[in-house]
Amino acid sequence: MGFPQRLRLVLVCTMLLLMSSVNVRGLQHNYREALSKSILFFEGQRSGKLPPTQRMTWRKDSALHDQYLLPPHITTTFPFPQKVDLVGGYYDAGDNVKFNFPMAFSTTMLAWSVIEFGKFMGPDLKHALDAIRWGSEYFLKATSIPGIVFAQVGDPYADHNCWERPEDMDTPRTAYAVSRDHPGSEVSAEIAAALAASSIVFRKYHIGYSSRLLQRAIMVFDFADKYRGSYNDSLGQWVCPFYCDFGGYQDELVWGAAWLLKATKRPFYFDYIDQNIHNLKSFAEFGWDTKDAGINVLLSKLLINSSSNSKAFVFNADRFVCSVLPESPSVSVKYSPGGLLFKPGGSNLQHTTAISFLFLVYAGYLKKTNKEIDCGGNVFASRTRLRQIVRGQVDYILGSNPQNMSYMVGYGAKYPEKIHHRASSLPSVDDYPPRIACKEGSFYFESQNPNPNLLSGAVVGGPYPNDSYADSRVDFVHSEPTTYVNAPLVGVLAYFNSLSF
Repeated sequence: MGFPQRLRLVLVCTMLLLMSSVNVRGLQHNYREALSKSILFFEGQRSGKLPPTQRMTWRKDSALHDQYLLPPHITTTFPFPQKVDLVGGYYDAGDNVKFNFPMAFSTTMLAWSVIEFGKFMGPDLKHALDAIRWGSEYFLKATSIPGIVFAQVGDPYADHNCWERPEDMDTPRTAYAVSRDHPGSEVSAEIAAALAASSIVFRKYHIGYSSRLLQRAIMVFDFADKYRGSYNDSLGQWVCPFYCDFGGYQDELVWGAAWLLKATKRPFYFDYIDQNIHNLKSFAEFGWDTKDAGINVLLSKLLINSSSNSKAFVFNADRFVCSVLPESPSVSVKYSPGGLLFKPGGSNLQHTTAISFLFLVYAGYLKKTNKEIDCGGNVFASRTRLRQIVRGQVDYILGSNPQNMSYMVGYGAKYPEKIHHRASSLPSVDDYPPRIACKEGSFYFESQNPNPNLLSGAVVGGPYPNDSYADSRVDFVHSEPTTYVNAPLVGVLAYFNSLSF
């Protein structure tokens, strides 16, 4: 007599899980090392005056004169300060622009990583807190004027026309803002989410600072909601095509409200979510642009003791899981021959790390509720299965793949050496003090030599769908690291670090 189909699936998944303890390519991964380096990467992305504790010492101070200059499209009826300090924050990727929309998402995900998995970070927790605060301090500056939220610093067209070190850059550092008359609900609500999530993190360490972050988050969210509109319309020629909001701003409003609900427990925010959740367009997308799946996972766990209130979120979180599970009849993502998850769009590993993070958080929800997800066709997803899938994705990134190559710079014996990153690819100020002008850097961009500066912990965009990888600076879709690839991975690596003792 054959085994029932469900039992066969359980047996197969159990075998795969046992195999993953020493992954299929025979590599034992050092998750603690990978965790340390994934956090260190953020020091390489810092803008502004670097602190004495800076560990990535080949990077130096940059953009020290980033400040507020009244954008010509903004009108106001109240006085502005003569100057607003906008020094600090992060460069999003391999360029020298501060795009606040993806920067805020990265800060939110760093904070969520600490909230969920900080207890597993050991000595790296301090550095994770520093990374969050580097973002939150900047966002306090970017929201310091009531009715104004700064969305970006730096002319992206001029910046992308040059290949120069952030320490040398002389392209316009224009500050672009949204306002009552020219709204940007998505960037404002994402900043509110970042501030609220950060306030939860720092509540344990610095109650005064936590309170300041939370009050600012409430103010910025109110602004985002009251003056609704997309920054695509207000700042489109500067934010597009770089970080256009393709998913609409409604998801960021609900996302911001969800984080404020978690931070304050105020019924107002649950009522807001209940009244606006119908505006979400998807259940399966999550990243800097679209927050839908993250909203459902966050609220499923947050409302775990209220089954009536959490029912809709759990339903959609379950659908999300089934859309990713490879054996599910409703799977909508693709996997490479080597097993890497793929979704449409550039920089694929942003999807891999974000989805992996949500899977681990939702696995925790499944454990607390002692449930499995019914994906139909006798396919059931347990918390063990979700963690197994994440383990496979993480191990692929760290080198268990057909290329036997780590996609994290500085981890493993083989990793990308010619990443699309200005600071990493140009000689450091220590090694070459003279200024390297805009077009003088082209020689280094076109060079076939490895980057001279190790951007330790940077995770690049990743391989092609056939598992191949061209280590090419020109191929930015695959060779450029970003903060929003690394941020969710920090939490994932912290979890697996806890299993490696």
